[in-house]
Amino acid sequence: MSEINLAALHEAIAERDPDRECLVWGERRFSWAQVTDRTRRLANALRDRGLGNVVERSELANHESGQDHLALYLTNGNEYLEGMLGAYKARVAPFNVNYRYVAEELTYLLTDAKATGIVVHSRFAPTLASILADLPDLRVIIQVPDDSNGALLPGAEWYEDVLAAASPARPDVEWSPDDLYILYTGGTTGMPKGVLWRQADAAVAAFGIRNTPADAEFESIEAIADWATGDKPGLRFLPAPPFMHGAGHWNAFSAWGRGDPVIIQDITDRLDPADVFATVEREAVSFLLIVGDAYAQPMLDELEANPGRYDLSSLRIVLSGGAALSAPRKAKLLELLPQVTVVDGVGSSEAGGQLRQSTVKGGAASTGTFEPDPNSVIVSDDLTHLLEAGHDEPGWLGKRGRIPLGYLGDAAKTAATFPEIEGRRYSVPGDRARLRTDGLIELLGRESVTVNSGGEKIFVEEVEAALMHHPSVYDVVVAGRPSDRWGSEVVAIVRLRDGAAADEDGLLEEAAKHLARYKLPKAIIFTPEVVRSPAGKADYRWAKAVAVGAAEGAAT
Repeated sequence: MSEINLAALHEAIAERDPDRECLVWGERRFSWAQVTDRTRRLANALRDRGLGNVVERSELANHESGQDHLALYLTNGNEYLEGMLGAYKARVAPFNVNYRYVAEELTYLLTDAKATGIVVHSRFAPTLASILADLPDLRVIIQVPDDSNGALLPGAEWYEDVLAAASPARPDVEWSPDDLYILYTGGTTGMPKGVLWRQADAAVAAFGIRNTPADAEFESIEAIADWATGDKPGLRFLPAPPFMHGAGHWNAFSAWGRGDPVIIQDITDRLDPADVFATVEREAVSFLLIVGDAYAQPMLDELEANPGRYDLSSLRIVLSGGAALSAPRKAKLLELLPQVTVVDGVGSSEAGGQLRQSTVKGGAASTGTFEPDPNSVIVSDDLTHLLEAGHDEPGWLGKRGRIPLGYLGDAAKTAATFPEIEGRRYSVPGDRARLRTDGLIELLGRESVTVNSGGEKIFVEEVEAALMHHPSVYDVVVAGRPSDRWGSEVVAIVRLRDGAAADEDGLLEEAAKHLARYKLPKAIIFTPEVVRSPAGKADYRWAKAVAVGAAEGAAT
């Protein structure tokens, strides 16, 4: 069983085949040797500025970090992935920053992470400048220019100047499989939390660096590098979502773990389906990552509006991760791209990959049932034992084996989410599910957004999936709000397709074909836009505020 350090793995692959293509973004094309040079330089620059590893893992509790933390406050680009890999080579732990955060949210995140360094795009520099006085620990600021033409922050240095002045030598450190990978949760249901992983565990469980044909771990980094540079089918990966969310950079590092190139679309501050498809055509992309219906629907719109415009014959796999991909959208993808396999993946910041469903043209597209990862389990409601196939009541979706250490700075939350059951640690992030007698897992939804209405638990994800079957529905998010009669009631916030017409009765009639009637929304609110994160995840705090606000408005 290999104990992977991501810096060591990238260097091993680069040493074997330095001239192969590693990273492409528009006119920027970097070989493995060039990425190695640039990330070594960044690592040495960080170390020259006093950042690195302070306390070894063996001396720390699971919720503690002994490394300096580097914030990546960037949109997608070569600098984001270089920032991650360069930090790893310095034994610094990088972490993701949601670039949509306002000043107060950014202050919380950088303070909670105890950030000592940051790499920031110029367009975000004004927000960072407004809170620098509240960040006494932040001592290294590296700025990346962009089309905003923003000025250099006081005390900051330009990214390329930093690299040019740094040594290209291999950093004088001993990389460890215990070095941290940190992923901050999205904060759409609560405050963001920093999930701490050993790199060796994240590489396998989150990034999927494993022997794919055998679905087993490699024996060593050398074995991975030999396989990655050997005679295997190559893929060209385009992770369309922002790297600031786990799905995007997991996919990128998965590509690098195979020795395959990462392609970045030209437009990175928003989803532009035309640009994504043009990039697929130009770069012969074979593996495309999207995030649920929020990405699939506008991309389907582009294909239907422009039949034959793009040559997408290179595309072989469309993977959706991070949000639900509904059965109607899967079926439409397969109709328009009949050569692809659509893979619907389920995972979480706290567990990595857990479930997947693969569908090809002619297969039955469904929503909510998945094949489990070998280490995925269903845990009893009281967290005391594992449930056998065919159990009656829902349990918790759990993961064993390679799981995170815990949450940064939060011992209590760490103990609650990563309990010991029958002598073994598990990750139980909060999703409800059933293990069916056929071995498939039926995913019900996240407990934190479940609505308890009239004594019945209703999972908002299944209500959303039912409403998405209506042909006029473009997007939908479901939330609960207080009710005098039911305690809580289900409310759907719906965006209709442009030019489409539908009323509440019609939507309920369609949803009733897929749901028990007690689960149907008690109210439907039509909106011109559904708020989601840049990665396509539903913002349930926003949805609840809209639902409650509509009720209060009706009462006045």
